[in-house]
Amino acid sequence: MARSTREAARTLAAIAHEQGGYFTAKQAAEAGYGYRHLDYHETARNFERIDHGLYRLPEVPRTEHDDLIRLSLWSRNQKDEPQAVVSHETALVLHELGDLLPGVVHLTVPLRFRKAPPTGCVLHKSALGSADFEDRVGFRVTTPLRTILDAAAGGVSQAELEKAVAEALSRGIVRKKALEDAVAHPGFERIKSAIVRKAKRR
Repeated sequence: MARSTREAARTLAAIAHEQGGYFTAKQAAEAGYGYRHLDYHETARNFERIDHGLYRLPEVPRTEHDDLIRLSLWSRNQKDEPQAVVSHETALVLHELGDLLPGVVHLTVPLRFRKAPPTGCVLHKSALGSADFEDRVGFRVTTPLRTILDAAAGGVSQAELEKAVAEALSRGIVRKKALEDAVAHPGFERIKSAIVRKAKRR
């Protein structure tokens, strides 16, 4: 059954507000907007076209993490499901672990992801489970524990890694037992060293 214009507008607005003002053409269609309606509203400047199949409600204020929301929606698959998870150095910043100021955005995508990364974006391929990330408004970010593991495997300096581990343990957002269990296997010597250093500082 076709929705009224007012109902379609309410439905689309609710979707967009959960995504920092953004919405996809498929989401608009499900709300009750056909493609000709999208063209009309774009011309009338009610909708702002951001990219192929991606729009925005201009009246919604841009958020601090507008770029991450946009990249999340950029990564959507054929089912319109976002695939990217904010990770590595960018996730360290979001969790306020350390003093890094990365010049690029780090995202983890599925192993079979094929899109080329936009300028200023680095893609890491991995099979993340539901326990590896958490939801934010409009995007997902790796958990503090997973973020530290990724940072150790990446290019983060030992000093920054130790700072991140110390802050995560001090603030209780990562439990020492969980971190020790995660790095029990070979290959995580840098984190093991960071745990030891944290213990010595007490």
